[in-house]
Amino acid sequence: MKDYHFFQQQVIDYARKLATEGYLKGTGGNISVRVTGEDALAITPSNQDYFTITPDDVCVYRFDGTKIHGEMKPSIEMGFHSAVYQVRSDVGCVMHTHQDFASAVALINKPIPALFDEQVRFLGRRVDVIPYAPSGTGMLVKQVRKNVQNHHNAYILKNHGVLCLGPTPERAFHNVLLLEKAALSYLLALYTEEKVSKIPLLIREIAFAKLRSEQKKIEQQLAGVKE
Repeated sequence: MKDYHFFQQQVIDYARKLATEGYLKGTGGNISVRVTGEDALAITPSNQDYFTITPDDVCVYRFDGTKIHGEMKPSIEMGFHSAVYQVRSDVGCVMHTHQDFASAVALINKPIPALFDEQVRFLGRRVDVIPYAPSGTGMLVKQVRKNVQNHHNAYILKNHGVLCLGPTPERAFHNVLLLEKAALSYLLALYTEEKVSKIPLLIREIAFAKLRSEQKKIEQQLAGVKE
C-alpha cells in the first residue's frame, strides 16, 4: 500500500500554520493537498481541532469519494476540493478559510478588482464572488467547479468565506495572505466613498499571462508524473 504520510503531514503543517496566523478559527475551514500520481487528495477531518489531530487522522480519498485511508469523517467540503482538482490540473493545494476581511467582502457581493500587480500575478485578473450555495451541498460543488475554470487562484464564497488555490501548499498559503491584503485595502478604499483605482488593463493582462504560463508548465509536469 502506498505511503501517504508526506501528504498528510503537509495538511497538518499548513492547517496549523493557517490557524496560528488567525485564518482558521476553531474547527472552521479546511485544507487539502493533491496526492501526486493519483486521482486522490489528503484532507482535514471534519470538526476536529487542528492542534490535536495527527497526520494519521488526515483523510485520504479518491476524487470519486472512495476512501483510501482514515477512520475520521472527512471535511464536509471535500466535494468541492475534489472538483477543483478535477478541473484544474495546475492546482496542488486547496485552502478554504473564513478569514476576516475577505469574509467581509463575501457579504457585499463585490468582486475585488485588479488593485495591485502582485495580486493579479498570483491570484488572477480579479477575485470573483462565487454565488451562494449551502455548505457541503452538491449545489456548492457545482458552483465551485464552474467558476474555478477561469484559472484564478482566489475566490470569495458569497456569505460563506474564501477559497484559495496554489500549485503547492506554500503558494496556496501565500495566496491566502495576499487575498487578505487585497480585501482589507479594498474595504478601506470603499469606505472613503472615492473611486477605487485599478492597475492599467495592459499591465493586468501581462501579469495574468505570467500566471497562466506558470500554470501550463505545472499542468505539463503533473501530466508527466501520472504517465
